[in-house]
Amino acid sequence: MGGYPASMEKLRLGGMALQNGVLVHGPHVWGAAVRLEDGTVKAASGRKPTVAPGLTLPFVRGPLRLAEAFAVLPALKRGLPEAKLPFERPSVAVALVAASTGASLVRRSSLPVVPREAAVLMASLVPALIALRGEDLTRYHGAEHISIGTYETGKPAEKEHERCGSHLVGPLTIATALAGVAAELTPARHRTKARVVGAIGAMGAAVEVFGWMSRHPERRLSRALARPGTELQRRISTREPSAAQLEVAEAAIAACLAAEEAYAR
Repeated sequence: MGGYPASMEKLRLGGMALQNGVLVHGPHVWGAAVRLEDGTVKAASGRKPTVAPGLTLPFVRGPLRLAEAFAVLPALKRGLPEAKLPFERPSVAVALVAASTGASLVRRSSLPVVPREAAVLMASLVPALIALRGEDLTRYHGAEHISIGTYETGKPAEKEHERCGSHLVGPLTIATALAGVAAELTPARHRTKARVVGAIGAMGAAVEVFGWMSRHPERRLSRALARPGTELQRRISTREPSAAQLEVAEAAIAACLAAEEAYAR
């Protein structure tokens, strides 16, 4: 994995697959690379936007960190306008409308509370699943995981990564169902607010559980909660990348690490 600053300690990296490349983010900066139509690789980097920096309050820090991850996207489009985001496709917009309609119908159904809330969550995940589909996107997703995993361990990595956001599916499903049950027990006039608070709380709880899973991957409960995400990666959202796609992913990591090194000076 050439081109990385040799003097730096290993950093904890995250990332996102693009339709034509890879976005990588470190503690303070982001780096991205895409394959242009003429076959060349173009990279860019920049500072990460921060939301409530220094806040480490459990159950609150999770949603804030997710907000920061999405706040990177406008900066990416300014710094690398050729980048094509996963949801920049008409099929994803159609899926968003269909998912919203389906969730509304399910909420008005006579299903018991727990399966109803689980069904609403599954409906909300459909646009994300469609956004993750596509020949190039799934291969760049695999390239993202392989390059980050190889950087972290120093050994060839697989296309499934234990910190992929797909591993939120298990804990988020459980937390959302419990929050839905709690919202149903509130008076009708407060139910909408309770659902909003419950959704935020469920995300915060899921992120905390996800962090525990990352720290204790050997635990039986951790493996059980990670299983849906692992299968999602294996069967749907990742494919083995080509050498050219791995080259793009490595260029994204190199851009991120070089920017992190410059930030630290």
